[in-house]
Amino acid sequence: MRYYFITFRSVTYAQQGERLLKGSGFRCALQRTPRWMEEQGCGYALKIRAAGIEPAAAMLAERQIPIRKVYLQKPDGQLEEVPHDLS
Repeated sequence: MRYYFITFRSVTYAQQGERLLKGSGFRCALQRTPRWMEEQGCGYALKIRAAGIEPAAAMLAERQIPIRKVYLQKPDGQLEEVPHDLS
């Protein structure tokens, strides 16, 4: 299964995003980011299944919860940054 990681500028935005998405029926998990992401200012991320990423990102944008970066987890477990506009 493929996953995306949505990072935020602050833990507050990450928590708001988690509440919004879970309240709307999305399955996601708030978690600490790997150390190399923290050095870029991303301390928390939401992990979400690939199939739900586009509607989830649209919902976050609609509610003005700013996304910092989005990463796709590749089959080898590595993370690759992808554009915010996932359409």
